[in-house]
Amino acid sequence: QVQLVESGGGLVQPGGSLRLSCAASGFTFSNHGLSWYRQAPGKERELVATITRTGGSTNYSDSVKGRFTISRDNAKNTVSLQMNTLSPEDTAVYYCNVRYWGNNYWGQGTQVTVSS
Repeated sequence: QVQLVESGGGLVQPGGSLRLSCAASGFTFSNHGLSWYRQAPGKERELVATITRTGGSTNYSDSVKGRFTISRDNAKNTVSLQMNTLSPEDTAVYYCNVRYWGNNYWGQGTQVTVSS
């Protein structure tokens, strides 16, 4: 029943910006924190950003701090990731995540490619 659907990925030049969105359903959205992860070729999946239930607190990995912003809209059941000053090192498949009843749920992922 839990479903997460990412969108907004694409090709962008170094220094550019992109905004990702994740639409959620199948659970009480406002009762859960959410996260964005990414996985680059040959790399393990890594945590990028986390946001609490109300959106009052956020956390970021060192590699994206100051460039990325996570936000949520509980009225629309969406969580977003604003990505600025992108570099080729940000190229990866990006996933949203929620922990529900002790299990991890993932969307299908959206590809972000940063290249000139």
